[in-house]
Amino acid sequence: MRKIIVFGATGNIGAYLVDYINEKINKDEYEVIAVGRKATDFFDKQGIRYIRVNLNNSSDFEKLPKEDIYAVVNLAGLLPAYLKEYDPFAYVETNINGALRILEYARINGADRVLYTQTWSVQGGFWGKETTLSPKMPKSLIYTGDHAFYCITKNMIEETMEHYKQEFGLKNFVFRLPNVYLYHPDNYYYVDCVKKVVAYRYMIDRASKGEPIEMWGNPDAFKDILYIKDLCQMMYKALFANVNGGTYNAGTGIKTTLREQIQGMVDVFSPEGKRSEIIEKPEGAGFTSFVMDIENAKEELGYQPEFTYRKYLEDYKKEQELKRFDNLWE
Repeated sequence: MRKIIVFGATGNIGAYLVDYINEKINKDEYEVIAVGRKATDFFDKQGIRYIRVNLNNSSDFEKLPKEDIYAVVNLAGLLPAYLKEYDPFAYVETNINGALRILEYARINGADRVLYTQTWSVQGGFWGKETTLSPKMPKSLIYTGDHAFYCITKNMIEETMEHYKQEFGLKNFVFRLPNVYLYHPDNYYYVDCVKKVVAYRYMIDRASKGEPIEMWGNPDAFKDILYIKDLCQMMYKALFANVNGGTYNAGTGIKTTLREQIQGMVDVFSPEGKRSEIIEKPEGAGFTSFVMDIENAKEELGYQPEFTYRKYLEDYKKEQELKRFDNLWE
């Protein structure tokens, strides 16, 4: 049976992706194997094989299967959002050395392809200058801020994947991710090692209680709102696409304004008879408008976004009620 190995399976994206792949694959031909650092029986309870691997320990890779490896997915990595104290060496250990071990595992064991999630910060130089971001744009890194060194380490592995493709024939699929919207019980992350609230989860919680929501900045500013299940679809399609790989901007290609975002939260989450009031604060800090060009993902992978903004919110609400992954993430 051909195996799909997903590293970073216990993370926010990883949990959803393993679940998605397991639901979609032909189990007579393929098996998805979840790989993560933490001790958990979550996947075993779902009938999915789980292998505990520390990317910084090369001997742990001996636990992994070595036969019939079809695809390797690398979702593992150290992100600024979880860093309470700046440590560039930690980025190197996980995002470079660990990711290189994953690539070597894929190469040595004859994998057909590797999938990798990249930060859209590699396009940071275009933010505020171009509203439509194309995967064909050259990289333009920003060398300051809490994402700078993180992006540099991720970029090294992206370039190494191209080397492995040209040198060894290992197909490489790179997905540039903006913020990926998903239900998670934790409403906090870190910016410059300082704890901050995740804005959209905070506003959803306020809408659920019928509390007022402030709308900061330009209400017509827009974002490409990427829901986790559309990202899962794009990556799943890449697992079986008959192409040699490529770079893809993950998104929907749809502009959703700030006003539409907050109004949608009120419509979906506010209790009847207690709808949140939207208070406009144009003097507040806004955000830079952008939308992702996803044409090559449509043409090469067969990807078609399924979740409109409203549909995403409705599915988020279901996931919030089901709490399917809370035991994994606690």
